[in-house]
Amino acid sequence: PPVKRRSIPIIGFTAEPESPLALHSDVVVSIAVPQEACPFNMAPTASTTATLALGDALAMVLLEAHSFKLEDYALRHPGGAIGRTLLLHVKDIMRTGEKLARIHASAPVRDALIAMTSAKSGSVAILDPSDKLVGILTDGDLRRHLLETPDLLDLPVEEIMSANPLTLHPDMLAVEVLKLYEAHPVDDLIVVDENRQVVGTVDIQDMPKLKVL
Repeated sequence: PPVKRRSIPIIGFTAEPESPLALHSDVVVSIAVPQEACPFNMAPTASTTATLALGDALAMVLLEAHSFKLEDYALRHPGGAIGRTLLLHVKDIMRTGEKLARIHASAPVRDALIAMTSAKSGSVAILDPSDKLVGILTDGDLRRHLLETPDLLDLPVEEIMSANPLTLHPDMLAVEVLKLYEAHPVDDLIVVDENRQVVGTVDIQDMPKLKVL
């Protein structure tokens, strides 16, 4: 009755054209099967498969007919993992403040290590004199240089950093971040504004805790 009062068309899936469901439906789609897969022809098996297949087909046709977009999905499923991924932005999940490690390119590697340890981060953003991002140094970079680079801790960090790293914008969706992680072998991404000023960082280890991954 509530559906009828709102004048919502009802599409009924049933094997019985004279069933109460069929009689109350505006459109009836038959899911009748010659025989169930159950050897006793009792347990619903083939009929349930037919129902699922037709239901999925109808859903996809309606999705295309109504130009259903990711934003529509997010609005209707805000609490689930998919909806959360579609609604969250980088600015909602990025590390800031004391959890954001950053130093200038001329600083020694020792300072980079201290900054990463203090922020409990696996990377540090490297800045030029105007505080714009020029590189990133990760704990992986440090391990790779540890044995082969003499006086590593005293070298300017710019000598071993990765220049022009992949970056994020605060307004990007979390789902876009997941795609970047899938496409590139990185664990840490720096967030910059329009002027390449560092405003945060996103660590892949945070994604499961935020129920994004």
